[in-house]
Amino acid sequence: MQMRVVDNSTSDVRSKVSAEEWAVRVDLAACYRLVAHFGWDDLIFTHISAKIPGTHDFLINPYGLMFDEMTASNLVRVDLDGNKTFDSPYEINPAGYTIHSAIHAAREDAYCVLHLHTMEGVAVSCQKAGLLPISQQASIVVQSLSYHDYEGIALNPEEKVRLQHNLGNTRNLMLRNHGLLTVGRTIPDAFLAMYTFQRACEIQVLAQGNGAELLQIPTSVLDTVPAYSRAVMRGAGSSLTWPALLRKLDKIDPGYRN
Repeated sequence: MQMRVVDNSTSDVRSKVSAEEWAVRVDLAACYRLVAHFGWDDLIFTHISAKIPGTHDFLINPYGLMFDEMTASNLVRVDLDGNKTFDSPYEINPAGYTIHSAIHAAREDAYCVLHLHTMEGVAVSCQKAGLLPISQQASIVVQSLSYHDYEGIALNPEEKVRLQHNLGNTRNLMLRNHGLLTVGRTIPDAFLAMYTFQRACEIQVLAQGNGAELLQIPTSVLDTVPAYSRAVMRGAGSSLTWPALLRKLDKIDPGYRN
């Protein structure tokens, strides 16, 4: 069935939600458009979600729209059971619901969950050794990295328990043969974590390209990274990086605010 694209006006949706929810909607729409800007999107597939403050509901993309079409108004609000809790003409990706509802239910600190199918991320997820500590970016990611084996397209609700178990308390999850996932206390934190994760995978694929022997970062050096990682990935890094990214987006693609 062909999806009808509806242009919800800013004033219509904005007038019906709290200021806190609108702020989340704006940041989440920006996150989608930044993913498109960096070329990390996969047509209408993959998904980013963010919790509504003070609730267990979360926002996710309308299934059928490209990432550069996301706006604060057209994001879909659902509860942990997948029921829409704010009127919307759109449906959501069932596989996206499975993954995101599982993580939001298990992790109170996971206000944002970002999942991508980038070529480099999928390429590294297919490698038995996974992400190698061969770059500064990877040295940050491996401090909080876990793995989840591929079980097919995520439509089986029984997979939720295994997703939750494998993610544990980590920030980065590599979905084997599938892609990358990050969680954050804020949308900026989850985005910066994904930027670093993606860059680490890009570097690994490039470094492996000519068959040269790879130099891994020694454990003694990796042990010095956690304090820096916490400070940058969950604090100053995202608070400084996100406003700069929004300034960039406002120059080239400001429609996300509608």
